[in-house]
Amino acid sequence: MRYSKLFPQAQRQVAAESVNHRLLVQAGFIDQLMAGSWTLLPLGFKVVTKINQIIREEMNAIGGQEMLMPLMHPKELWNETGRWDKAKEVMYQLKDTRDKEFALSFTHEEVVMDLIRKHIKSYADLPLYVYHFSTKFRNEPRARSGILRGREFMMKDLYSAHTSEKDLMDYYEITKKAYVKIFKRLGFTNCKVVEASGGVFTDKHTHEFQVLADTGEDTIFYCNSCDFAQNHEIFEGKAGVTCPDCKKGKILESRAIEVGNIFPLGKWYAEKMKVSFTDKDGSKKPVWFGSYGIGPSRILGALVEVSHDDKGIIWPEVVAPYQAHLVSLGEVKAEKTYQALKKAGIDVLWDDRDVSAGVKFADADLIGIPVRLVVSQKTGDKLEWKGRSTDKTELLTLDQTISRWAQKP
Repeated sequence: MRYSKLFPQAQRQVAAESVNHRLLVQAGFIDQLMAGSWTLLPLGFKVVTKINQIIREEMNAIGGQEMLMPLMHPKELWNETGRWDKAKEVMYQLKDTRDKEFALSFTHEEVVMDLIRKHIKSYADLPLYVYHFSTKFRNEPRARSGILRGREFMMKDLYSAHTSEKDLMDYYEITKKAYVKIFKRLGFTNCKVVEASGGVFTDKHTHEFQVLADTGEDTIFYCNSCDFAQNHEIFEGKAGVTCPDCKKGKILESRAIEVGNIFPLGKWYAEKMKVSFTDKDGSKKPVWFGSYGIGPSRILGALVEVSHDDKGIIWPEVVAPYQAHLVSLGEVKAEKTYQALKKAGIDVLWDDRDVSAGVKFADADLIGIPVRLVVSQKTGDKLEWKGRSTDKTELLTLDQTISRWAQKP
């Protein structure tokens, strides 16, 4: 991609209340339409597409089938569980010109249960695991923290249906492990599995996936020796006490950013909506249900919050919008280099603009692509290779540069 053609290009100054807001807008990844509503611009969409692909691979690996559900739901469906009134504060509710009432989706449990009762008849049809990527709408009283807390955002929902509580909880643990793997793959080195309350979803304890970050909105307490972790809503102790689980470690307190959550919903939805299956003995039984969410657009912001410096963003290789940022300086001809990199299968952003070296280097650091390649009179027939998170540079031939990518796992 030629940077001169990329929409939009970097801005010099952006007023913002959070790091992800400032850097993502300044670098041209997102644009704010109104409070809590963001456009994923081409750079941002490339990153979120890569985030989604990692999530998709791990959901498929645990039996998930991808589909896509509607975003506007009839009031009657939500009335079956009583959540039309119970979730009124967070749900956008509206009427059409015929006075029919609808909700904009803030979650899809009722829709999935409706699908199950239409298509699942016997124990032989279960378990079932379905997921989708879609937009969610939540009436946040104060949308803030950039793209981390919006009124309209992208979410991946996985839903599972089972014949028994044991089967549900077995899959719940499988999903928990899959989520841990997803966040490791995405580059989060400090992600905790945190016990939490169920909110408007369930009266059972659930689990959040929290990335430790000084700028996070949530407060969690975790052990420095074992896997114990709880959020502030349910933790009954304080920082510094002995871990109630392992009896050895100390409890630490930290700010954190929630990037995912999982809910063992039990039989409540099936009982409310009369969703049952015929068991082996011929009896009718309610379906056991689980819900599992990850916010890809929130992950976009969280990655920036935990991976940046005073110059700009530092993307993990797996989700970076491009593999290399090619910078050509002066009168040097870089077209052949650019074409050779593309031919070798390297996804490259080429800054071909007629601007100063300082501007090009500043924009490269701001955008945060993992590798910067410089071609100039000074480098001659070689390329200067520099990693985004290091000051070290190397001079490599074009063949050496291409070979280095070929050796990456």
